[in-house]
Amino acid sequence: MKKLIYYLIIISFSLIFFTSCKKSIEYHALIVTGQNTTDWMTSTPILKNILEESGIFTCSIAISPEPPIDMSKFNPAFEKYDLVIINYSGVPWNENTKKRFIEYVKNGGGVIIYHSSSHAFPGWKEYEEICGLTGWGGRSEKEGPYIYYRNNTLVRDTTPGEAGWYSTPKDFEIRIRNSEHPVTKGLPVRWMHAGDLIYARLRGPARNMEVLATAFCDTTNGGTGRHEPVMMTINYGKGRVFHTTLGFPGDTISPALQCAGFITTFQRGAEWAASGKVTLPIPADFPTISGTVLRPEVKILTIKENIEGLSKYEIGKSTKYYTALQSYIRNAAGNPEKLKKIEKMMVDLLKDRSSTIESKKLVLRELSWMGSEYCIQSIKDLRNTSELEDEVDFALERLGANK
Repeated sequence: MKKLIYYLIIISFSLIFFTSCKKSIEYHALIVTGQNTTDWMTSTPILKNILEESGIFTCSIAISPEPPIDMSKFNPAFEKYDLVIINYSGVPWNENTKKRFIEYVKNGGGVIIYHSSSHAFPGWKEYEEICGLTGWGGRSEKEGPYIYYRNNTLVRDTTPGEAGWYSTPKDFEIRIRNSEHPVTKGLPVRWMHAGDLIYARLRGPARNMEVLATAFCDTTNGGTGRHEPVMMTINYGKGRVFHTTLGFPGDTISPALQCAGFITTFQRGAEWAASGKVTLPIPADFPTISGTVLRPEVKILTIKENIEGLSKYEIGKSTKYYTALQSYIRNAAGNPEKLKKIEKMMVDLLKDRSSTIESKKLVLRELSWMGSEYCIQSIKDLRNTSELEDEVDFALERLGANK
C-alpha cells in the first residue's frame, strides 16, 4: 500500500509538470539520426535546441546502432510524434521501419528532410517521393527531372545525367519563390544566408511539390549557373513535408546553423509540417539582402551547461534543459563512467542551495531510476525540506534505501 501511494505521488507530480508545460508546448518532435555523410553529432543537438527555443516543440532523438550495425531492432515510434526530422544518411532501415515510416506520413505525420538526408536511401521510391528531390547514391534521370529556376520560370529538365552536386561553404542570396506559403509569408523576397553549401543538380519525382526558395549556383568548380531549390514543401498522402537543403554543420558549429534565416525557416517549416499552419512570428533580426545575421548563442550545450540551466527551472519555463539531461542519460546507457559523471553533477545540483525546488524535483525523479549508492545520502539529506518530502521518499523507495 505504501509503495502504491508513492507511485500515485509521482504520477500526480508528472501530470502537474506536463500540464504546466502545455501552455506553450504544442508539438512533439523526433530527430532520427546516428549515421550521416555530415556531422550528425554536431547538427542534432543544435536542431533540437532550435526547435525547443521556438517554445512550441519538445524534441526527442532516435540514434541508430553503431558498428557493427544491426538495423533489425531500429524501430523508432514515429506514430507518437507530430513531427519527424530526418537527419540520416546511412545503412538502410529494416523493411518494417520503412513501412511504418511511410504509413506515418500517409496518415498525416509531419516530416522535415534536413540537408544531407536528401542523399539517403537510394532506390527507396517512396522516400524519394517524400523528399521531392534527391541526389547522389547513383541517382540519375530514372529518378525524375532536374528542377530549377531560369528567367524566373520553374524548369523541369529531363536531360540525362547524374543527380547531386554541392559548392564549397559560402554566403549566398536566398530568393523566395512563393511569398504566400505559410512558411515564407512575410519574409523578405531576397535575403543573405551565411556559410553554407549550395546543393545543385537535384532531381526526383517532384510530385505534389512546391519550391519555396532558391539560391543561384554560379559556375565555379562545375556549378550549374542556375537558381537551385533550397526549400520545398511536399504533400504525401495526408502528410506534410518541409525539405530544406540548408544547414551544413561543418566540423564545428558553422555559420549556416547560426544564421537567423536558417533558424527561422527551420522553425516555421517545422510548425507547418506538424500542423499545416504557422503562428511563429518573423524575428526582428531576420536577415535582408544587405547582409547575413548570425546568432552566436546557438551552440551545443555541454552536460555541465545543461545542469546549470536546469538548476534555475521554474514551472512554466522551457523544459529544454530537462529533456537534454534525459538525452544525456539515455545516450550514456551502458557506460558506467559517463553515468557516474552525470550522477555526480545531479547530486551537486541537489546540494546547491541556489537551485530551485522545481529543478530538484526533476533531478530526484531521474535519480530514482538511474542513481547508485553514491546519491543516496544526498537524497536523505533533503528529507527535512518539506517541499521535497514526497519526491525524496519516492526516490529512496525506488532505490531500495528508504530506511
